[in-house]
Amino acid sequence: MINYDDMRRKQLGNFLKIRRAKLSPEQAGFCQGNRRRTPGLRRDEVSQLIGVSVDWYTWLEQGRNIHVSSNVLENLAALFQLNASERKHLFLLAHQQFPLDIPENQKFINRTLQHFLDLQGSSPAYVTNLKWDIIAWNQAACEVFGNYGTMSMRDRNTVWRAFTSPYMKQLLDDWVGHAQKRLAQFRASYSHLYNDPWWNAMVEDLTQISDDFKNWWPRYDILDSPEGTKLLHHPTAGELRLRHLSFRLCDAPNLIATVHIPMDENTANKIANLLNS
Repeated sequence: MINYDDMRRKQLGNFLKIRRAKLSPEQAGFCQGNRRRTPGLRRDEVSQLIGVSVDWYTWLEQGRNIHVSSNVLENLAALFQLNASERKHLFLLAHQQFPLDIPENQKFINRTLQHFLDLQGSSPAYVTNLKWDIIAWNQAACEVFGNYGTMSMRDRNTVWRAFTSPYMKQLLDDWVGHAQKRLAQFRASYSHLYNDPWWNAMVEDLTQISDDFKNWWPRYDILDSPEGTKLLHHPTAGELRLRHLSFRLCDAPNLIATVHIPMDENTANKIANLLNS
């Protein structure tokens, strides 16, 4: 019978050996010495730089069944100058949760992603971060969900807005389902940044302001970002039927892009009229 854990550990060891061979002593900060028979760093040099014993690092490259901490993996990734994809590969081979690279208080996106949002035309689209702040949007999103450009950062937080905005309660046909889903998504993200004081402040404020949040928060509902549909009652355009799709960005896994696609030609025409007016 195939032992997949043994295969995984062997792949990890091979990956480390290859990366070690590609790094010169000079790149790692060692003085240039005598010519070596094999390229790259020696195991004792790697162990010295990442703060472990030579024997332990040798066992790691040999594929032994040993525990590897996240701290050691981060040291290896830095030493071997791994890119984002290689770093993720390293963590997954070591059976460690891959830590998201989360820029502090991320509020902006690159031009390419903004261009993608704008190209969605009559499909309202926006990008949220792990805190569920809307940090980018297209014009259709503003016409349907509200003018994000005039809102404060807190008002652009979709969890805060779900529980405090009268407009959202009137807009959403199933406000209760929407609010419960947002709370469950917020709870899922909470596990990534539980030590950020922002989270505790947000939970405390919402608990004081919203009885619904206060009653639902202790339920510990957890949800990712599934596909779904929305029936909206827009104050100007009337009934809008949208199907939404959310996905994480490959090069920024802490960001989620959501696109609301009109379910029928009537909805698409109504949003187009909002944009033209």
